[in-house]
Amino acid sequence: MKRTNSVATAKPAARVADEKVLILDFGSQYAQLIARRVREQHVYCEIVRHNITAARIAEIAPRGIILSGGPSSVYEAGAPKCDPVIFQLGIPVLGICYGLHLACESLGGKVDSAPAREFGRASVRVASHVDLFEGLPDEIEVWMSHGDQVSAMSAGFVPLAETKTCPIAAVKHATLPVYGLQFHPEVTHTPLGARVLGNFLTRICGCTGTWQLGDFAEQAIEQIRQRVGQDRVICGLSGGVDSSVVAALIYRAIGPQLSCILIDNGLLRKAEEVSVIAEFSNHFRADLHVVKAEDKFLKALAGVTDPQEKRRRIGHAFIDCFSDEAAKIQGARFLAQGTLYPDVIESGAAVDGPAATIKLHHNVGGLPADLSFELIEPLRDLFKDEVRALGLQLGLPEEIVWRHPFPGPGLAVRCLGEVTKERLDTLRDADSIVVEEIKAAGLYRETSQAFAVLLPVQSVGVMGDARTYQDTICVRCVTTQDFMTADWSHLPHDVLAKISTRIINEVRLVNRVVYDISSKPPATIEWE
Repeated sequence: MKRTNSVATAKPAARVADEKVLILDFGSQYAQLIARRVREQHVYCEIVRHNITAARIAEIAPRGIILSGGPSSVYEAGAPKCDPVIFQLGIPVLGICYGLHLACESLGGKVDSAPAREFGRASVRVASHVDLFEGLPDEIEVWMSHGDQVSAMSAGFVPLAETKTCPIAAVKHATLPVYGLQFHPEVTHTPLGARVLGNFLTRICGCTGTWQLGDFAEQAIEQIRQRVGQDRVICGLSGGVDSSVVAALIYRAIGPQLSCILIDNGLLRKAEEVSVIAEFSNHFRADLHVVKAEDKFLKALAGVTDPQEKRRRIGHAFIDCFSDEAAKIQGARFLAQGTLYPDVIESGAAVDGPAATIKLHHNVGGLPADLSFELIEPLRDLFKDEVRALGLQLGLPEEIVWRHPFPGPGLAVRCLGEVTKERLDTLRDADSIVVEEIKAAGLYRETSQAFAVLLPVQSVGVMGDARTYQDTICVRCVTTQDFMTADWSHLPHDVLAKISTRIINEVRLVNRVVYDISSKPPATIEWE
């Protein structure tokens, strides 16, 4: 759902972050992964735009700075650069890939296209075990992804490691706290990468790992309580982990002053409305409003096949329904949303974050200005895995915390072609079978998302002695750590066979089931 950026947004509250690291983003596909790896070491970090000024960094006073990788070459015209004064602040800097090139070039070195490019696994020989490589073996396996190399270092740099084709795989400056890695320590393909990052954070930056989700929860609850006072908060409840954790946090803070709105748009999964109401009733005693709006959404989607137009119309219908119901709730001043940190970064909505908008998120922005709500977004500094951990700390059941993500537009973007009630019911039944069998096989936690897609494709089949010409269901199951990249799940053949048999036997108007074996990239997880 798209929204305008028109709701009054309050000044961000102080965070539990005595130790902070900044990640300057140069367009790396791994910038968020770097942040997650840093937080796994219990050090708080934020992703900021690459051209943030040295004066602003000095004002923030981070313990360390990490320069991300990026798709550009530093010698190209228009390549993104950072404020060179950053290297003179006395704050430890770690450049990764492009970040290494930028640090070396800024301090007098030279970067050129490499005669031998490195993409994939490589073996690095460590020449010095001081600082970055403390406690690591002489040879480590790493993940490389570069076509450029540092061809000449200034006199101030000292090489720390090399590969067969890359003589400068890691460096440090002799007098400044500046370090660089040609490889990517943040990816799982660098098995000891976490230890390299840990050495930078602890030995070089002096971090002690004080950031804890429990502390975050306590402070968030107290901030909500102080900010809300005696007013009422409205929270849009979807049954997903994000909105559930938001509701749990706010309920812990203000109890019955919380009102939740669940909009049954006819695009939910099978029995989802009943499940959400039951789970909500078991864990909260707040005011719950359920809006029946299936007819409104189906009317808005009639005849529409374009994915973006579907999203636009669903967004408008949601705003109408939410606005009408919210107007009935007396004393409501605040609107709570399950905005996560990736939403903020990708939408270009962070104060110091990357300015480019990668994509619009339904949680970033707000409702029409005439509602006059102030936003409460207690999760806007957290990643999905952190939200799950927080949900468990707050006592939410595992079936809520580990529920697979569900797109904001619902089944409309899994029902390719025109969206009708009949087609949605077909998809709902097939999707339910997929999830049931994944759970029965004990694979639900091993898969990150498992669902069915209804294709606008009919094919010839034979059922009994009769010819059929019916719909096709595609089964999509992926495994991922961060949802930025994903691999298709290699499910056992007997599980796939059971899913296919059940769908064809139990779901009307379907005579063929296919399995999607596309990874992200180049494909996306959702089909629309």
